[in-house]
Amino acid sequence: MKYRTIGSDPQTRREVSVLALGAMLFGSVTDEKTSFAVLDRYVEAGGNFIDTSDNYAFWADGGQGGQSEALLGRWRRSRGVGDEIVVATKLGARPLAPGTSYTDNPEGLSAKVIRESAERSRERLGTDRLDLLYAHIEDRAVPLRETVEGFAGLVAEGTVGLLGASNHAVWRVERARALAAAAGLPGYEVLQYQHSYLRPRADLPEDLFPDGSLGHAGAELLTYLRAEPRPALVAYSPLLKGAYARPERLPGDYDHPGTPARLKVLHEVARETGASAGQVVLAWQLGHELPILPLAGVSSVAQLEENLAAVDLELSPEQRARLDAAH
Repeated sequence: MKYRTIGSDPQTRREVSVLALGAMLFGSVTDEKTSFAVLDRYVEAGGNFIDTSDNYAFWADGGQGGQSEALLGRWRRSRGVGDEIVVATKLGARPLAPGTSYTDNPEGLSAKVIRESAERSRERLGTDRLDLLYAHIEDRAVPLRETVEGFAGLVAEGTVGLLGASNHAVWRVERARALAAAAGLPGYEVLQYQHSYLRPRADLPEDLFPDGSLGHAGAELLTYLRAEPRPALVAYSPLLKGAYARPERLPGDYDHPGTPARLKVLHEVARETGASAGQVVLAWQLGHELPILPLAGVSSVAQLEENLAAVDLELSPEQRARLDAAH
């Protein structure tokens, strides 16, 4: 396994494995025995960066979520896991009532919600401190200063380490970071967005983003990371839910002329390296000039093994240049 530092403050920064493990479906779609087996193998391989959220996976049973955090708590207790494992969680997108969603009834990012939701997450995970806490989605109904101060208060108390943001407009991330810096408060240091080798159309409206998706790491976010070296990008859904192995799973927003061109080069490099297309995608991210940490969820140990092998896959400069140039 290889590692990267996230965060800048010596009191809160962490060394994390470059391949993060997504636990979104653990305890719901993925049963406990399988989830424990995956977690055990991940840690055995040197992995120490696990991702969840307080609303995972509310859609599995029409509830409000919490199954993933609760399972991780049971696993931590049964294995005697301490702070050597970095668990990241999120708040803000938990449905306020069963049968609703984050698009129509989210808990939001008020100071009250931040404090109460973080406390519930700590209880489910069985820990006194959340290593990394994200604002899961935006809440434009709450003054941004209130959100910034709410998160910073938890860091000051020692119940949260690092702060992050996911699925936000880049201008909102920068405004929040500027507010925090001006007040001498900790701000977002980790950004979590969808990022993969294939590029989606960002202009298609979604329920959460009527003007086009803000959840993908597009040109604006990537140029922001080039200008601001401190934030790391945790790239969720790097394998597009298995679409590189099963093309019929490719979402409709990838149906454009650039996709076949990039797939052609991707499969050429896969043949040259003897790796799968998914492994090439992960290796491409891991060797990127920007600080990208792929976050991949799996439903079996076999899938995890394939992803772990990508950590040691080295792409040549020529292969990487071809992959980058395809459009």
